[in-house]
Amino acid sequence: MNPHLSQRQDKENLRHYDARAIAEFYSNRPWQVVWRAIKIVWLIGWFIFHLVWDKFTKETEKKKQKQARELRELLTYLGPTFIKVGQALSTRPDLIRKDYLEELIKLQDQLPPFDNKIAFAILERELGKSIKEAYKEISPNPVAAASLGQVYRGILHTGEEVAVKVQRPNLRPVLALDLFLMRCASKWFAPWLPINLGHDISMIVDEFGIKLFEEIDYINEGQNAERFATNFLDDPDIKVPKIYWDYTTQRILTLEWIDGIKLTDVDKIKAASLDLDNLIRIGVTSGLRQLLEYGFFHADPHPGNLFATKNGQMAYIDFGMMDQLNEITKHTIASSIVQLVNRDYYALADDFVTLGFLSADTPIEPIIPALEQVLGKGMGESVASFNFKTITDEFSELMYEYPFRIPAKFALIIRSLITQEGLALSLNPNFKIVEVSYPYVSRRLLTEESPEMRRMLLDVLFKDGKFQWQRLENMISIAQTDNKFDLFPTAQLGLQYLLSDEGEYLRRQLLLALIEDDRLHTQEVQRIWTLVKDDLKPQKLFDVAISAIQGISRESITAN
Repeated sequence: MNPHLSQRQDKENLRHYDARAIAEFYSNRPWQVVWRAIKIVWLIGWFIFHLVWDKFTKETEKKKQKQARELRELLTYLGPTFIKVGQALSTRPDLIRKDYLEELIKLQDQLPPFDNKIAFAILERELGKSIKEAYKEISPNPVAAASLGQVYRGILHTGEEVAVKVQRPNLRPVLALDLFLMRCASKWFAPWLPINLGHDISMIVDEFGIKLFEEIDYINEGQNAERFATNFLDDPDIKVPKIYWDYTTQRILTLEWIDGIKLTDVDKIKAASLDLDNLIRIGVTSGLRQLLEYGFFHADPHPGNLFATKNGQMAYIDFGMMDQLNEITKHTIASSIVQLVNRDYYALADDFVTLGFLSADTPIEPIIPALEQVLGKGMGESVASFNFKTITDEFSELMYEYPFRIPAKFALIIRSLITQEGLALSLNPNFKIVEVSYPYVSRRLLTEESPEMRRMLLDVLFKDGKFQWQRLENMISIAQTDNKFDLFPTAQLGLQYLLSDEGEYLRRQLLLALIEDDRLHTQEVQRIWTLVKDDLKPQKLFDVAISAIQGISRESITAN
């Protein structure tokens, strides 16, 4: 067998990202590495030279449209890795000028397709049957082309309308070489970069590589879609397409066709009489549920992957880049949101240690004033003025001065959050992500039955041994702005917990809270009662108390 052919097949069949295997492969092929590196440096350098020259000759304004088009064409020419960068930038209207933004948005699903003959040959080879045997109808040309593949519209012989996703040829070798170069560059240039990540930048490159290789495995994507659909079975606002496994392989994905409107097409959304603010709420809330309830989240929610349906649902159509969080991480993220809103920077620093942004032996005291300055600036005067972009901009300086690091997994979380905020800003420039997220987190803290959430709620309500009346008042008030918040189950759970053996500590603390500072805190109790009295009528409150007592009685009988 030809050894070169064998090596190429090994590279094509490399299903999972393996930095060591890729490095070994290219260490014996320095000419490929050098040629690709020269091409990248030359093309990017030439583009930058044009920008500088236009600025020197004072023609920037005159040529800005041409510059934007050239940037989009440059990223397209350099291939999928660079297209991914452009896609991320295309969701940030607050970072990118409008003329550049309009061009970069085209990278989401308006990329040049590859030859139809090649695509159909891949289809037939992968499915083991002819196009006519597999599909009753299929569009002669792709309806969309993205960085990793292109999509055809088809109809199965059973009548279902489907989207047929065909992967670009020779994709794994292209990605492997770019990731190898990125890894090498991270080692060469890390000492000169004005940032301190606390660890080797190559770890972030490896995390990106792992996710990119998962994204080009369409069997993995189909499984992700089904898991995602299961998580959101109870949510009528979320639409997930069905996967047709008989017509799906590692390089071919056949899924239900979704008729929808791109989330960036504001005019069409308005023409369809859809509520922009409600779509934002659905997007942010579903993102929070992914992070904080299921721990299984979409790491690439750009507008090419999200659509508004005519009945007001939000449809997710691409599940290649997903990630999983453990229980501790989920609960700590929820906690950090609450600590940020409460401006409790000591507790927030503790959360950063738990999440891995700070090492356990890092002295916290010197960092607190810096956190207060940076995060306080991001928060502004109130929750409503929070801006994630400001936070990330300011935090980069903080990371250089203090021993912060970005855990590799959080690179994807941060990317997802930034993308979601950017997408929401494109629909509503005045959008504030915390206005939606904090009511959700408050509701979860008040209603969650898990021991971890109970402990977190106690940590929020008690500071230095004192009960924080204002925090409870704020949490109830904010949670009530969420139309899914129901006070009765919360009251029932609260009473049941208070009357249980586990709630003995809380009972003592509440009694102390009522008389702390040598006075009865009747005013605080009155304010909270005024807040909830319309929802808790005396008879209903009595019923809730009886239900709580009965619940404890049943638990006692079961225990005995």
